[in-house]
Amino acid sequence: MQYSPLGSSGVDVSRVCLGSMTWGLQNTQRDADEQIAYALSKGVNFIDTAEMYAVPPSPDTYGKTEQIIGDWFSRNQQKRSDIILATKIAGNGLSWVRGGGNITRQSVIEAVDESLKRLQTDYIDLYQLHWPNRSTPHFGRQWPGMLKFTNVNTQEHQAGMLDILEGLNDCVKAGKIKHCGLSDDTPWGISQFLNLAKEHNLPRMVSIQNEFSLAHTKDWPYLIEQCVHEDIAYLPWSPLAAGLLTGKYLNGARPEGSRWTFMQRNGIFRDTPNAEQATKQYVELAHANNITPAQLALAWCNQVDGVTSSIIGATSMAQLKEDIDAFDITLSDDVLTGIDTIFRNNPMPY
Repeated sequence: MQYSPLGSSGVDVSRVCLGSMTWGLQNTQRDADEQIAYALSKGVNFIDTAEMYAVPPSPDTYGKTEQIIGDWFSRNQQKRSDIILATKIAGNGLSWVRGGGNITRQSVIEAVDESLKRLQTDYIDLYQLHWPNRSTPHFGRQWPGMLKFTNVNTQEHQAGMLDILEGLNDCVKAGKIKHCGLSDDTPWGISQFLNLAKEHNLPRMVSIQNEFSLAHTKDWPYLIEQCVHEDIAYLPWSPLAAGLLTGKYLNGARPEGSRWTFMQRNGIFRDTPNAEQATKQYVELAHANNITPAQLALAWCNQVDGVTSSIIGATSMAQLKEDIDAFDITLSDDVLTGIDTIFRNNPMPY
């Protein structure tokens, strides 16, 4: 396993981050125990979760993933220091989470305390804002005209960001969290948090996790360039495009228990004719080179300049082993050329 710096944190994380959002709905405590044990045995030291999980989010599944991880920690306390544990505070819009309100200084303090209880730990290594208080061009909203940035009150959001940073600072000073990060944010969001932190001597964001894959590369090059030069770790989530790039959904297939058979909060926006076309070509290229489509997509993501650690998730041990093995694969120049040809013909399929 290879490791990379988690931005300016001074911490090194494995190039594989074990995602956990299926634990508590698609996966049981026993499944999670097995996944964690295997990941640790392969050198993974980075686990990502969120108070909102399991997914799809609902009042019944809220907090269950953190509880599962906490149960594991309660039985494996001696391994806590070996793990970089990341979790997230949910943003606005979920009525069962603090009334669906914005992230604030007070909600950060309350959410951190509740996550610590569920996780059965004294500290969180990386505490992230799951999504901003303002609407951002993610989850299929990146097309021109879908958002009106001129409707955003700049000063109001800057004040809100400062309020959040003060809450994070309270938690850092109390020893409850070590580092802070963003999720589903933009270059403007990154720059505002960095500027406010510097101006007011508050915690500096060390990472951002956004959706990034062969089928969804809108963060390249501008956001990733900023991450490199600002020393912000870039953490792709859904590097398999929610399973799309494995090929398992081709021709309308919906394997029993797979993610696309569950209700999605933002709909199955990745299911488009262009995505189907691109996936078929990536699948053919993978098979022609004796690797699986998932390994092709993950190995490609891992070699993108500026990527720190890719967040993977699996509902079976077979999937987990296949995915982790992908990070030992070095794609040949011929394969990379083949990928480039397909990508240029299908640059943004959803």
